[in-house]
Amino acid sequence: MPQSPERFIPVFDHSHRPNAGRMPEWIRLNLDADPRYADTARAVHEQGLNTVCEEARCPNRGECWARGTATFMLLGETCTRACGFCSVQTGRPDWFDNDEPRRVAEAATAMGLDYIVLTSVNRDDMADGGAGIFAETLREVRRRDARMGVEFLTPDFQQDMDGAVDGIAAAAAEFPLAESEPADLVWGHNVETVPSLYREVRKGSRYERSLELLERAAALPRVEAKSALMLGMGETADEVAGVLRDLRACGVERIALGQYLRPTRYHLPVKEYVSPEQFDEYAAIARELGFGWVKAGPLVRSSYHAEERQDHAIEGASA
Repeated sequence: MPQSPERFIPVFDHSHRPNAGRMPEWIRLNLDADPRYADTARAVHEQGLNTVCEEARCPNRGECWARGTATFMLLGETCTRACGFCSVQTGRPDWFDNDEPRRVAEAATAMGLDYIVLTSVNRDDMADGGAGIFAETLREVRRRDARMGVEFLTPDFQQDMDGAVDGIAAAAAEFPLAESEPADLVWGHNVETVPSLYREVRKGSRYERSLELLERAAALPRVEAKSALMLGMGETADEVAGVLRDLRACGVERIALGQYLRPTRYHLPVKEYVSPEQFDEYAAIARELGFGWVKAGPLVRSSYHAEERQDHAIEGASA
């Protein structure tokens, strides 16, 4: 269930560090009153499921839930890492449920989804990092609807990357789609920020390891690799362009660029509110580099409008 903003204090307390000024007018947070919002909430909560929409306090929850889409968070609500930007609680997980893949698949079916996004907390306490649950959830979803689009947003599986890649690839291969259909699987893993900020922003993670996982995912047949960056944490424009080049060199096809928003006063501060015009410039760079799917804007998150297919028109800050 969703965490109250003050229910816990992150491992690293940044409350003494102020944000970079008032939030600008182009960032608007809202909850949609559309009746489908309540339908989505009911389908999620009746199955006792977690969503990153709630756990990470996503600013787009109202819009996405009103559209009948949600990003399911597997493997509980306690993460083994302590990223300075994330509102998911850190600790020693004591939760595991082999039946979770079935419940997620049934919720997706009940919601009438044609595209589902699945993510998870980091589970470094598990030998496979939770990869087996991703694979089994894919199987459960495809058994019910072989054509449902599936997107993973996974950890880096640092304990056993080889096993994770092989296991998820095998599950995807069990239900191949026709060549005329979109990719069998979109495999996302977020680099989140630029290399110079990793030690502070992504404790326990390594930029090079994230690139390695994305390259492995991109090399799988009929799998598209995807990543995302949060901006406004102190990175430079040149650093962002450098990460975009690294991702394309690894074969990543999809990229999402959004504004970092501090979830509570205890988390890392916002260093800069990036303008919509700057997001448009980043989107143009991404297109020039050959990304086929680009979302860039202040409220964009990695799973925002994930189901959309794009042409090569630049989608900028209005996304």
